[in-house]
Amino acid sequence: MLDDFAFLAGRWRVQHRRLALRLAGCTDWIEFAGTSRMQHALAGQVNVDDNELALPTGPYRALTLRAFDPISATWAIWWLDSRHPHHLDPPVVGRFEAGVGTFYGDDVLDGRPIRVRFLWHDITPTSCRWEQAFSADGGATWETNWVMTFTRSE
Repeated sequence: MLDDFAFLAGRWRVQHRRLALRLAGCTDWIEFAGTSRMQHALAGQVNVDDNELALPTGPYRALTLRAFDPISATWAIWWLDSRHPHHLDPPVVGRFEAGVGTFYGDDVLDGRPIRVRFLWHDITPTSCRWEQAFSADGGATWETNWVMTFTRSE
């Protein structure tokens, strides 16, 4: 469990695919490149990604912070965006089962409460996939709005 994210250590090329608008019935996807570098901290109980995203409107950096709680055997994941450096997104919390990491949390989008889901899957030594989905109905239905395909670069 403490090594759940060991696969992600190192440097990655990332192909992003993100909906232009979220929870708005949008079907227009924006595609852009990026990189990610993950390293462990606190003897593996924490890991941090340094992300570079090359959005068509301009590049930015972001940080992913993950912390493992050995009592609940769950990970919490936070996102910090350089465009809004004083805002730390609420965490999603979950675990890996049968090779798939599933994480849930609550947030607000355009003033309305939403559920957030992260999925980590298709994990190999040289690739993996992350997906983000939002739900406006408490998790009854989900809209996948961001997909990242990782390819190892070192």
